[in-house]
Amino acid sequence: MSVPVKHGVSWVSGLAVGALIAGTVGVLAQQSGVEQTPTGPDLYRSEAARAAVADARGLSAAFRDVADAVLPAIVSIEAEGAARRVSIGDGEIPEEFFRNSPFGDDPRLRELFRRRQRGGTRMIPPRRSKGSGFVIDAREGIVLTNSHVVADADEVTVRLHDGRELVAEEVLTDPRTDVAVVRIEPDGLTEVPLGDSDSARIGDWVLAFGSPFGLDMSVTAGIVSAKGRGPGINDREDYIQTDAAVNPGNSGGPLVDLSGRVVGINTAISSRSGGYDGIAFAIPVRMAKWVADQLVDSGEVKRAYLGVAIQDIDGDLADEFGIEVPRGAIVTKIFDGSPAANAGLKVGDVIVRLNGREVTGPKKLQVVVEELRIGSTYEIEVVRDGRLTVIPISFREMPTDFGLAEADSPDGPSDERGEEPESTMVDELGLELGTLDDATAEGLGYPEGTTGLLVTAVVNGGPADRAGLRAGMVLTRVGLTEVVTPDDFVAAVDASPDGDSVLLLVATPRGTRFVKVERD
Repeated sequence: MSVPVKHGVSWVSGLAVGALIAGTVGVLAQQSGVEQTPTGPDLYRSEAARAAVADARGLSAAFRDVADAVLPAIVSIEAEGAARRVSIGDGEIPEEFFRNSPFGDDPRLRELFRRRQRGGTRMIPPRRSKGSGFVIDAREGIVLTNSHVVADADEVTVRLHDGRELVAEEVLTDPRTDVAVVRIEPDGLTEVPLGDSDSARIGDWVLAFGSPFGLDMSVTAGIVSAKGRGPGINDREDYIQTDAAVNPGNSGGPLVDLSGRVVGINTAISSRSGGYDGIAFAIPVRMAKWVADQLVDSGEVKRAYLGVAIQDIDGDLADEFGIEVPRGAIVTKIFDGSPAANAGLKVGDVIVRLNGREVTGPKKLQVVVEELRIGSTYEIEVVRDGRLTVIPISFREMPTDFGLAEADSPDGPSDERGEEPESTMVDELGLELGTLDDATAEGLGYPEGTTGLLVTAVVNGGPADRAGLRAGMVLTRVGLTEVVTPDDFVAAVDASPDGDSVLLLVATPRGTRFVKVERD
């Protein structure tokens, strides 16, 4: 206790001495006739400067008013989970194991650890996390935050702006979007209104609220840097990017516009240092509200689904598919019995709009699809054979296991194959192909029913190698033409309309993708 007191005395004493010295200097300056530096309104010599300062002070006043209105609705959250032992099957390590581990977010270290841990049990360490949240319904005691802040916790404590601490009565999470709802006792709460994230524009001022590094009720300012970001953090992403300072502990706090309305939930940062580097991501409030409403109403989130595998489109692929601007999502696979299959969508269709909303890429399509009303029919616009086609599709509820098999597959084929197939060399592309039987497909980890041609070898430095093709991949189409035998492949390559390149649909155990291969 003595150290702070000594520092306090020194500071006060120094301030007093400094004031005495400043006063003495001022008197000497006046006596010597030296002109004083102007301060206050007299500092600004031009009308333009005075107007600019007035604008800046007006913005500062706006920040203060927003902070005064929003801070009473901000909460700090502490989540605790006991250590527990879990079974590990075939190298599958639960995600929660990595939250407090040195493996962090490095996927290479995670995969290395998984490969070395096969069978038996592992101890998950005690989980303690801190984050932020905000009250969106004072009457019902509903707090909105991130799923990763409260997931797997045995007890969640919410600290209010007035200092009260309340134990959560209910915690509901949606890991796909990283949105969670925490219910607390609705006694004397203040709520913050939700805004419109769709109308937020790049360059708009925003304020980030939360508890960075445990410092409760902090506010930082920045702008909307970008929209529609998908950095690969969650399954469902349509992030708002901001340069408002966001640090560990800010997760779950609101991103607020100058009207005092929430436009997003601060969720993640892109950082080389582990702290603020000027790039933060917030879940749009439109998505968060859609998830929260379902969690509150039924305790779970039901999603519509289309039933396709999709791929982003770049400039090369845009030319191949007759798209003027490289935007949209290319269909690379149709799942049997899905709404897409029933509606007649085809591999190679480029989805550009759904229910009147523009599809800028795969992440955007996922978001638009899942927010559709289950059982309703909507129009989907696709570019097929270079022409715009409108197709009505009736959407159904997404099966609980849809998309999990491919997501959990290894990054590439294994070496567990059946008998080595007879191979055919395609010199102009620098690859060797063989037929694919069921045993080989199963050994390589491909889904049942996979057809096509197995890449058995790739010439080092050749066209296929430069395009990223590897042995163990499966080629299912040349352009939009299905291929099953090497003769099919060679004939389709010869018939390819572009003499300088060939468009191939390539499959791995993780999914399918169009690849453009330049001919030698």
